[in-house]
Amino acid sequence: MVRFIEENITKMLETKIISNSEVLYAGGDDGDTSPATKVFQDFQINDKNVGGGGGLIRSWVDSMRACSPTHLQSFNDQSSWIMRNTVRKLAMCFPTAIVSGRCREKVYSFVKLTELYYAGSHGMDIKGPEQGSRYKKKNQSLLCQPATEFLPVITEVYRKLVEKTNSIPGAKVENNKFCASVHFRCVDENKWSDLAHLVRSVLKNYPKLMLTQGRKVFEIRPIIKWDKGKALEFLLESLGYDNCTDVFPIYIGDDRTDEDAFKILRDKRQGLGILVMSFLERLVVWKQLTCGA
Repeated sequence: MVRFIEENITKMLETKIISNSEVLYAGGDDGDTSPATKVFQDFQINDKNVGGGGGLIRSWVDSMRACSPTHLQSFNDQSSWIMRNTVRKLAMCFPTAIVSGRCREKVYSFVKLTELYYAGSHGMDIKGPEQGSRYKKKNQSLLCQPATEFLPVITEVYRKLVEKTNSIPGAKVENNKFCASVHFRCVDENKWSDLAHLVRSVLKNYPKLMLTQGRKVFEIRPIIKWDKGKALEFLLESLGYDNCTDVFPIYIGDDRTDEDAFKILRDKRQGLGILVMSFLERLVVWKQLTCGA
């Protein structure tokens, strides 16, 4: 699983375009009491605990806000605790991973679940569960870091970017270990081009690094054949699920950098990739049609 988009969901909830009772349904009426079904039933139960009125979706938003550069916080409130508990149960039934552009240690400090696979730095830093997962092989620790040689240069570029972007109010530079990020979510739109120019001026002296753009963020990464798609491939292979006809991987993302993972599933014709914004837009259209809006 990856970080979930918060801006559009929150807007939809505030304007009452969507509510959990009409959008999400967890089955179980057929008598299925398997562990997987129990997890999905928990979604429905947890929504009642949160207080209804879109509470489940809001709890997802609150839980994932820690992954937003403007909401650096850990899971403290009740809804976030409920979400963490649900994700823990999910990981007991299915191997579950968080793939993020942020450094792995930072993502773990937000989530704090030892049962998950964590792939930080756009998949360039992957570590398996520490405990609590039945998919962890005994006496084997999963660790993949294909860009270790770039650590010194990323640190150097990070420091230069901090210095260069000081003149742009709202710009935030983040060291994500195997990559660096320049967030411009809080930068005046008229300053975006100036910020891009400053970033490029730093990178022109580093031919082994490349610049990509995500959702209101510039990403500086090593030029190697590795991305979130490669990370997904590595995880499937490590779990022995590569090319399995009886395994259905699901990848949920909201950023341009997630498209590499979507492409892997599409090319393999295996599993499902969900672009959160597209999914929500279709969900809203469906609701409007069913309600006669």
